[in-house]
Amino acid sequence: MINKVSNERGFSLTELIVVIGMIGLLSLLAVPSLLSYWQSSSLTAGAEQLASVLNRARQLAISRNSSVCVERSGTAVRLRPSTATPPDCTSAVWTGVGTDSAGLIQIASSLQVSAATASVIFTNAGGASTTGTYTLTDPKTNRSRTVVVSTSGRVTIQ
Repeated sequence: MINKVSNERGFSLTELIVVIGMIGLLSLLAVPSLLSYWQSSSLTAGAEQLASVLNRARQLAISRNSSVCVERSGTAVRLRPSTATPPDCTSAVWTGVGTDSAGLIQIASSLQVSAATASVIFTNAGGASTTGTYTLTDPKTNRSRTVVVSTSGRVTIQ
C-alpha cells in the first residue's frame, strides 16, 4: 500500500465566510461609538484650539506691553493689539503665524464661536480687563463646550 500524505494547508471557504461575517458584525456594532467619539473629539480639539489662541493673545499683550483685544467672528477669532487708554478693539488687526491676510484665526471643524460679551481684552500684565465666556457649538450635533477667561487671565475649558 502506498501511503498518501495529504498536504492540506489554508482555510476552507466556510471558515473564511464565517470570519468575514464576524468582522462585519463587529464593525457594525463599533460604528456608532466611533462616530460619537469623533464628534466629541472634534469639539474638544476646537475648544483646546480656542484656549490656545486666547493664551497666545495673553502672551502677545505681555510681550508687547500693551492690551490685546480678542474678537470673535463666526467660526474664527482675531487679535487686535491696542495702546489706547482705556483699551479698545478698534486698532489694527494682528497678523502672524496661524492667521490669514485678514488676521482671522479659523477654529477647526467649522465650529461656531459665540460669546456673551463682545470681546475679551488682556492687559499688559496678563490679566483680563474684560472677561468672557466663549461657547463653541458643533452645528451638526448641537453639542457645545465653553472656554472661560477669568480676571486673572487664566483660560479654562469646561
